[in-house]
Amino acid sequence: MLGMLGFCDRWINWIKACLDSSSVSMLVNGSPTKEFHPKMGLRQGDPLAPFLFLILIEGLAGVLRKVVELNLVESLEIGVKKV
Repeated sequence: MLGMLGFCDRWINWIKACLDSSSVSMLVNGSPTKEFHPKMGLRQGDPLAPFLFLILIEGLAGVLRKVVELNLVESLEIGVKKV
């Protein structure tokens, strides 16, 4: 997705490194556990989360534009319906 949005390989590798290099420790009964490395996903409070969300939404919007362009759906409604 990042490559399709024009990010160069260096930026993509930096973002991957930020996500892959973190370690986590939890408090159990007030005492920290041994650190471990999460296998995938973002952690709560991760400063990259808002930016990665925007990149994901841009990709989703592109897919939806293509679906509409190819007339694969009759209509598309996004949002909350009023009761």
